[in-house]
Amino acid sequence: MAGGKESPRQKMINMMYLVLTAMLALQISNAILQKFQLLNNSIERSNSAANDANGKSVQAIKEKIEKDATAAKYADVLRQANEVRKMTAEIDGYIAGLKQEVINAGGGIDPVTGGVKNPSEEEKVAILMVGANKNGKGYELKKKLNDFSVALQKFAAPNTKFSELAIDASQDPALAKTDASTRNKDFSELYFAQTPVPAALAVLSQKQSEARRLESQVLEYLATQVGIKEIKFDEIFAVVIPDARAVVAGQKYHAEVAIGAYSKSITPRISINGTALPIKDGRGVYEITAQGGEYDKNGQLKRSYNASVSYPAPDGSMKTMNKEETYTVLQPSVQIESASMPPLYFKCANELQTSSPGLGALYAPTFGGSGAEFIPGGGGKVTVVPNSAQVVLSVNNGGYKLKDFPFKVRRVPKPTVYFTTQGGKRLDEKRGESAAGLRGIVAVAAADENFKATNPKDANYRVSEFEVNLARGSKRVGNVPGGGSANISSLAQQAQAGDRYVIEVKKVERRNFKGEIESVDVGSVIVTVPLN
Repeated sequence: MAGGKESPRQKMINMMYLVLTAMLALQISNAILQKFQLLNNSIERSNSAANDANGKSVQAIKEKIEKDATAAKYADVLRQANEVRKMTAEIDGYIAGLKQEVINAGGGIDPVTGGVKNPSEEEKVAILMVGANKNGKGYELKKKLNDFSVALQKFAAPNTKFSELAIDASQDPALAKTDASTRNKDFSELYFAQTPVPAALAVLSQKQSEARRLESQVLEYLATQVGIKEIKFDEIFAVVIPDARAVVAGQKYHAEVAIGAYSKSITPRISINGTALPIKDGRGVYEITAQGGEYDKNGQLKRSYNASVSYPAPDGSMKTMNKEETYTVLQPSVQIESASMPPLYFKCANELQTSSPGLGALYAPTFGGSGAEFIPGGGGKVTVVPNSAQVVLSVNNGGYKLKDFPFKVRRVPKPTVYFTTQGGKRLDEKRGESAAGLRGIVAVAAADENFKATNPKDANYRVSEFEVNLARGSKRVGNVPGGGSANISSLAQQAQAGDRYVIEVKKVERRNFKGEIESVDVGSVIVTVPLN
């Protein structure tokens, strides 16, 4: 049934796959590894349900042929259905074997926790799946998956064309506009290079899901060949299909609530905690904004709701099925991208970079707080301009406060003032300078190195006014004013060995990030240079 509407299960898988692709680009943390594991577990449960459903499809074809004499001529359809099941089981089993090898690459299963011993292992996964010379098992997997989709086409409806199940980055429309290093990756490099164990398992589980989807599509077509328009099951039960069972506070929790083995002849009544949902195609959609609260030590919070599905029984009565559904709200995190909390300087442009690995692409923060002006810069950047001794930066996302960051504010450190020759050589205050050779003096106001490194836009100083005095004994022979530099040729003509230059700083200025000029109090700065 190529080109038909996707099932709720497949929509869920597609959403998971998009999340997986996005998360592979993130720097991996322990919290993200846990999310990959949750993702893989959810896909595996869905795959198990799909396998059971496809098995029932084949059983329904068999029963139809056995019970309906007019359908006996379609015995070859049953043979084809069994062949489809066999082919899918083979590719599924092959991938299951690869998953076990990936688990072994991560040190196997920890008998205490039940999880992989070393989930962050990437190198061994890459060696296994990519290989040193692109001879890893990922290339064999790609061939088997694409051969499988081609082989399955001969059993599908006429003119069916299945897409390849394993493609390179350059063939994926979603990656067409990414950077060149990503676009040039082949299938194995894209999904198994720099990939920790839980992420690799999730990729392989998703490929198993794709195989089951094609199997379901072909079996549905074969069922129509023997007159089965709808697959009928013996039991009707409530099904809750969430996009994910773990969600970060501030994100949407989305779930579909429906009757298992849905029949168009049935009009169910669906409610959540007693509140009715609108019904479309036998399904009710439940969507809320996940609320935070008291998280446990792992940053998780369990929430639950009751889904109720009522349907008409054959005897005309209404039967109700209830299902308690639980989901996990993950505490959103935000961090300042620095090894330690950076200093903030009073009335300066302190640029900070924030990030939220948990929110990923959904991270679109707004900033506020107290004690400063907060200027957003996009991409999680914010410029903090303190106006008091204490600053609190509040980071919010989607109306939800993620975290407050307190800062102490430092005064801008005073610059170091010294003098050089016109050639840039610092004047020697101990040994002195040549009385006849020194013709010009340049004033330098050097910013504190730490301040300059963190606030380069505010670390622009100049000595705007100073005075050079030629002194002989207790008398002043002459003087020359300077601003940035001073031409002392007139003093040099009068200077003698044993004289000295006494240089007094009158005014120092700083240009801030706004381009404004302000005076800097550097105290009394007097430099004496003996002449010889």
